[in-house]
Amino acid sequence: MIKIATWNVNSIRARLSHVTAWIEQNEPDLLALQETKVQDRDFPTDEIKALGFSSTAAGQKSYNGVAVLSRHAVEVVATAIPQFDDTQRRVLAVASDDLLLVNLYVPNGSSVGAEKYAYKLAWLDALHAWAAELLQRHPKLLIVGDFNIAPDDRDVHDVEAWRGKILCGDNERKRLQRLLGLGLTDVFRRFDQADGQFSWWDYRAGAFRRNHGLRIDLILASAALAREVVSCVVDVEPRRWEKPSDHAPVMAQIR
Repeated sequence: MIKIATWNVNSIRARLSHVTAWIEQNEPDLLALQETKVQDRDFPTDEIKALGFSSTAAGQKSYNGVAVLSRHAVEVVATAIPQFDDTQRRVLAVASDDLLLVNLYVPNGSSVGAEKYAYKLAWLDALHAWAAELLQRHPKLLIVGDFNIAPDDRDVHDVEAWRGKILCGDNERKRLQRLLGLGLTDVFRRFDQADGQFSWWDYRAGAFRRNHGLRIDLILASAALAREVVSCVVDVEPRRWEKPSDHAPVMAQIR
């Protein structure tokens, strides 16, 4: 059994103690982080090594950034979507034995119709083309991360309030569904889940206390892996900690 998790930590500098505590409590084999917000030379490699993990990062100063913490050695496969010109560090693909893990921080898009929204849609189109190629070469593929898209109305605390807005826009949702149509499974939905399970809550207006959230942090698995997943949960506990990330980790266990 292996444990694979994804977590937007909203700054590894600010949340290193949280990451350390969560690793010690949950013992994942692979942990994909987003919004690390540090250049690679500033990533806390030594602190992660002290936990018995190696770390691989693709970061930039103050914004974006992704990393993978791994209990066993991994090989870096990509730090960007091929044939997509982008200076933002949002992608890190690593191979661990016959498993390919693609860690993503999908653009937020700002607001539906904005220039940044067009960038988000173009980014998702490029991701779709790349994922189609990856599935041909890697039967055991996981695409995880902060997708900045709530897949459907079950993943939104107030459907009418969010209808047509960023993270729930029709065009971004259609692109996520098209990605899933390649043969990927949102493994959280393979299991009976209670209503009102989310992975992100705004810092404002007591959103977490009121459970006004969205489920935007996903683990997508190829068919060969999806059938081996035995559980997938959102761990809301770190969102209760002092000065938390606005996201909670999501973890899947795979045979």
